[in-house]
Amino acid sequence: MCLQSRDNGSMSDTHAFDAKDFLKTLTSRPGVYRMLNADGKVLYVGKAKNLSNRVSTYFTGSHNRRIASMVSQIADIQITVTHTEAEALILENNLIKEHRPRYNVLLRDDKSYPYIYLSNDAYPRLSFYRGSRDMKGRFFGPYPSSTAVKQTLKLLQKLFPVRQCEDSYYNNRSRPCLQYQIGRCTAPCVGFVSEERYAEDVRESELFLEGKASQIVDQWIAKMENASENLEFEEAAKIRDQISALRTVQERQYVSGERGDLDIVAIAEKAGVTCVQIFFIRQGHNLGNKTLYPSNGDGKSLEELMSAFIARYYLNRTAPSELLLSCMPDDSDVLIEALSTQAGRKVSFTTTPRGARSRWLDMAKTNARMAVDARLATSASSHKRVEALQQALALDDAPVRMECFDISHTSGQQTVASCVVFENGEPYKRDYRRFNIKGIQPGDDYAAMKQALTRRYQRLVNGEGQMPDILLIDGGKGQLSSASEVMQELGVTNVLLLGVAKGVDRKPGLETLFLLGDDLPLILPSHSPALHLVQHIRDEAHRFAITGHRARRAAAKKASPLEEIAGVGPKRRQRILKHFGGLQGLSKAGIEDIAKVEGISTTLAKEIYEAFHGEA
Repeated sequence: MCLQSRDNGSMSDTHAFDAKDFLKTLTSRPGVYRMLNADGKVLYVGKAKNLSNRVSTYFTGSHNRRIASMVSQIADIQITVTHTEAEALILENNLIKEHRPRYNVLLRDDKSYPYIYLSNDAYPRLSFYRGSRDMKGRFFGPYPSSTAVKQTLKLLQKLFPVRQCEDSYYNNRSRPCLQYQIGRCTAPCVGFVSEERYAEDVRESELFLEGKASQIVDQWIAKMENASENLEFEEAAKIRDQISALRTVQERQYVSGERGDLDIVAIAEKAGVTCVQIFFIRQGHNLGNKTLYPSNGDGKSLEELMSAFIARYYLNRTAPSELLLSCMPDDSDVLIEALSTQAGRKVSFTTTPRGARSRWLDMAKTNARMAVDARLATSASSHKRVEALQQALALDDAPVRMECFDISHTSGQQTVASCVVFENGEPYKRDYRRFNIKGIQPGDDYAAMKQALTRRYQRLVNGEGQMPDILLIDGGKGQLSSASEVMQELGVTNVLLLGVAKGVDRKPGLETLFLLGDDLPLILPSHSPALHLVQHIRDEAHRFAITGHRARRAAAKKASPLEEIAGVGPKRRQRILKHFGGLQGLSKAGIEDIAKVEGISTTLAKEIYEAFHGEA
């Protein structure tokens, strides 16, 4: 790969980007382009089979308002030439993950997916697992959610008596636990089952997770008939009940006609809302579905959206052998090449299935359309509130991103500052943050707010996040002025500051809004959608701050005073607590008594005493 960038001087230069001159320098080879604004922030990342042809389209013809806005902000374009279009696709995906450009199709679900893990022990354990799959043992999945994993584990526990307890619990048992008593474990921890018999249960669990439940049924039928012939009717009845339970599960979970791995992906778009429905089929089992709402900033077609989604989603994880899609991506050949190379096997796309597969795809499409309609129904009010706030504040453009801060403490102790983020009028919890405030005078809310704002926006100034359009401060002119000082010190000038002060009676609907620089406050009517949005953001910040403070306060109560004393490490703490029988006994001891503990000097004993009683 090679990098090419227009030498536009300092990106803080005021002259406009010379697109005509820049386009003359572009190559027709494949690669990736990055559009940057005057602050050096990445606006958009794209790939192209022919860089010259693709980039030139942004500067010719007409575009929608959003794309026109993006183009107007371009101060520089950086080009990375690649050997192939597939290589460009992978690089584009990595750069989007790194920079999260505002104008790209983005996924707000970047968590790794959960698996069921079967350990490699003498008596293996079945457990929930999320993370890199580099441990010895077997992984089954991925599952669409942690709930799906937990439900499957619960089902396995009823059908196959394989342990699911933690190793620390298992290794320290001297007698069977409750799971053995209710018939959901054979108590390998105390040797109640042989390795051979336990291995048989493990193998049956594996067969079930592999979608081979019919083999288990055949084996159980043979066992039941054998037990009946030997007049072991109680055992035969037990096996019969197991077969019945397993058949019920099969009917509920099994996908007719499927034996391999398959993902069904359907995409729907309406009024700016995009929804993707993914159904996970693994070894013939329907593991459930997941609903995602990728952002579609520039009005892409469904084929373009499908292409962008598959790249963002499956280049972060191994794709199954087949993807059943509601529409074919516009660069399917490149995607198939990239996904197949990543998986180390052939990956195929299908859009026109037959029979049962067709019904499954139709179901996914229906789910996607219904999810879009439901989202629009709930987001309509959010859109209305954002527009109302835009009008109330006389803004040229509707605010997209808003942040709000609040402070919570008890008598100045365990102070916590919260930062909540709203995008398009709705909570964006992925970007919520809490700050534990330290080194200030207890109860000094101004200092606490300054510290939280400094820590938050210093990171954003350094390019570690996205600046908001509006910053809301829970407080009046004083808090607003304090926040303004912090923003000026950091050089942040393009964020609107808004103070939210409670009314005299502190009742909802009587809030007063303060804009920096305005002498007169802004008082909105209690029925104003703009006020409702401000209240929602402020209340969410308050809730998030209180829950953080309560958690910190609870942790402080649980912490031993000994942990705060320099020179008292884990071993000394253990000796002290053992000597006095716990913290209660220690709290009643005098300095001389404490000094009798091995390794505790008189000076240290005095410090320990003062930690419980104050100065001696």
